Amino acid sequence: MKFPFFKALLAASALALVVGCTEDHLSEANEAGNKFIVADRSFIFVDSNKNTYLISDKGIVTDTTGEIVGIADSASGLIIRMDQTPIATGVDFSKLEVVEPTTVLADGWILEADQTLIIYQTFFVADAQGNNVGIFVAQEGTFVGDIVSLEGVPMVQNVDLTTLTIVKANVAAPAPASSASIASSGSVPASSGSKPASSGSAPKSSSSVAKSSSSVAKSSSSSVGGGGTSTNYVIKYIQGGKSGSGYASRYWDCCKPHCAWPEHGGTASTCDASGNKIGDKSATSMCDWGNAGICRSQFPIIINDTLAFAFAATPGGENNCGKCFDLAFTGKGKYSNDGQAKMKGKHLIVMSNNVGYDVAGGQFDVMIPGGGYGIFDGCSKKMGWGSQGSQYGGLLDECEKESNYSYNKYKSCLTNKCNASFSNDPEAKEGCLFMATWMNAAGNPLHNYKEVECPKELKDRY
Repeated sequence: MKFPFFKALLAASALALVVGCTEDHLSEANEAGNKFIVADRSFIFVDSNKNTYLISDKGIVTDTTGEIVGIADSASGLIIRMDQTPIATGVDFSKLEVVEPTTVLADGWILEADQTLIIYQTFFVADAQGNNVGIFVAQEGTFVGDIVSLEGVPMVQNVDLTTLTIVKANVAAPAPASSASIASSGSVPASSGSKPASSGSAPKSSSSVAKSSSSVAKSSSSSVGGGGTSTNYVIKYIQGGKSGSGYASRYWDCCKPHCAWPEHGGTASTCDASGNKIGDKSATSMCDWGNAGICRSQFPIIINDTLAFAFAATPGGENNCGKCFDLAFTGKGKYSNDGQAKMKGKHLIVMSNNVGYDVAGGQFDVMIPGGGYGIFDGCSKKMGWGSQGSQYGGLLDECEKESNYSYNKYKSCLTNKCNASFSNDPEAKEGCLFMATWMNAAGNPLHNYKEVECPKELKDRY
């Protein structure tokens, strides 16, 4: 998509007017090494000389803090700074991907204080990451008031809503190295001016199984090539959605998922052992000697080194069927920090298709082949796989015990076990290897989670 960029370079006097323009408001907060940007309109990311720039649909170029640094001209393929020195030349803007803003549940006012705050017309206040942080308390009969925290502590006083701009705000999180990279030019063309418990997951009630194609998927807003390299994927947070902290366990039991049963909405798909969809929502689960289990489209999906998609069981009673959550890993583990440092900054977006009534709040039991059966086992009845390892923790738990908890042996051990256990099922084998490669053989990593819009890949496979 092309933007209607300026047709020619602006004169110095016109540039001064652009500097004063505030219509493209962008601000930044940091989390787990990623840039989170509040935006009220479409833009594209451009990388040049290790700097990231955002170009609005008006051709205004800002850095990630929202400061205007230059302009872009699509006709000449030129991006220049305010002093008319080049940032980049020869840019084909038609090949750069547009990041579209997310439409949230309601309009709000954006306030720049010590942090970026969004005040909704319900008078709840969220931060730039979508967390509810306070309430706007208006003076009677006016639009002037104070923002207080959820604990009643004053945050910002004498806020006049009539002086703020109403926007449909969104939060976008580009994955590291997700923007389009272009070469910069030094001159302007003359014509252009744990230990024992570290791996096991708690027993769960009807946890499910699934399979998903292990091939690298193309994200709805990303261009993905071989080896899982993504050019652009935007994590779209839901304002006012669920958020918190917890940890990621793992399992794979081949049972029909909670969300597939008619009494629980019947929204999730079920398939037989060969991956054929079963239309009868009341079909008996594999764990009860029936044919219905999770479809083979639900193995983990690697987008790039820092972003992946998967399915998961969430705590019973939370009604999460079909909802998605971004798990931003902290670099620490629940039981052990072995291998966890390399998990810091990684994001795993999971869709809930099952529940575990003994899954704790903040725990996401991620569906990974070879992750352990838990209470139920439908796999050995139908799938023809080899050993699945320990009942809780699966193949990695076995590797931990066999190596006497020597982390430097986990990956090779797990790789060998995945290859052996799934030698007759290449897709399942790749799903198992996800734990050894993308997860870095790190058991039960801690994360901060937030509810997000579901990626197309997960919706299509749900």
